[in-house]
Amino acid sequence: MSIFLSYVLLGFSLAAPIGPVNAAQIEKGIKHGFFHAWLIGLGAMAADAIFMLLIYFGLAHFLATPFAKTFLWLFGGFILIYTGVESFKRNNTLAVSDQRSSVSHAKSFYSGFLMTFSNPVSILFWLGIYGSILATTAQRYGALELLLYSSGIFIGLMLWDIAMASISSIFQKFLHEGVLVLISRAAGICLLCFGIYFEWQAIKELFF
Repeated sequence: MSIFLSYVLLGFSLAAPIGPVNAAQIEKGIKHGFFHAWLIGLGAMAADAIFMLLIYFGLAHFLATPFAKTFLWLFGGFILIYTGVESFKRNNTLAVSDQRSSVSHAKSFYSGFLMTFSNPVSILFWLGIYGSILATTAQRYGALELLLYSSGIFIGLMLWDIAMASISSIFQKFLHEGVLVLISRAAGICLLCFGIYFEWQAIKELFF
């Protein structure tokens, strides 16, 4: 049981570093509430699950090739810049009740999915982390234990997703509207910065 809990903690800690998905969750949760922020994280988890399956079946190395990375840098940068710009196209005040009805749940889910799936850093991250876990666990345990411990990582990711969605929705309920606007704009700036970084990485892959 203690080994399983350590994998849950690993999944939680893997999701904790601030990145595009966390910034998007804060921005979306402040504007549209818990469920939309949670769906962004759920979409990211779906992409993580695909990476884990690709690594399990030995197919993820294709995504680490220069061609695939360049395409993903370009596409991922576009998604992040688009999302960041969208966050600035709102009014200066947060009319939460009006905005909730204007955003579909599917859009929130696919936003989180595309942010993660088009991020070469995520691919290389899972290759390094989950690939090494897979190799170590497979040497010591069978397929059932491997599935169990992989699910522990996923539970940790889910716990972090719920935590981020809860934090952003708490911001929405208890902070002054002007502060919410500032936090939302700061999250949007983070998304733009990540997007510009992705595009710069694509340029480096292409020309340097």
